[in-house]
Amino acid sequence: MFNPSQADVRRFFCAVHTKAQAGQPMDALETLAGQWLQEHPEYHPEMTDAEGAVARAYDGQDGRTNPFLHLAMHLSISEQCSIDQPRGIRQAVELLAARRNSLHDAHHEAMECLGQMLWESQRSGRPPDGDAYIACVQRRATSD
Repeated sequence: MFNPSQADVRRFFCAVHTKAQAGQPMDALETLAGQWLQEHPEYHPEMTDAEGAVARAYDGQDGRTNPFLHLAMHLSISEQCSIDQPRGIRQAVELLAARRNSLHDAHHEAMECLGQMLWESQRSGRPPDGDAYIACVQRRATSD
């Protein structure tokens, strides 16, 4: 199982940004990450200095979100949908994307559900509840 460190994740996204800007070839994961980076040009300045990104603390004190966490969540949801794990996530995200007319917006809503599931897991000391996660995304897909 691949378990990258925070620094590894940050360097990965910075390297993807550099490759994309230079028009260099990328592997499948880098290509997917590059697509999500294109959706978030506001993060591009953060991607230009890998060592600065590794050293920076994203604690929310300055009102800014952590671009690396955000992009990693996009990748996580993309991967979950590609293998439909937890079972039903692909259909729920597709339904939400159709409802919102935007895969990007659907991902942002699914991120809220994913974050809630992880927070509840950490708080309770129990494994993440994939069924609750799917139900949250489905509720968003069927409500206004």
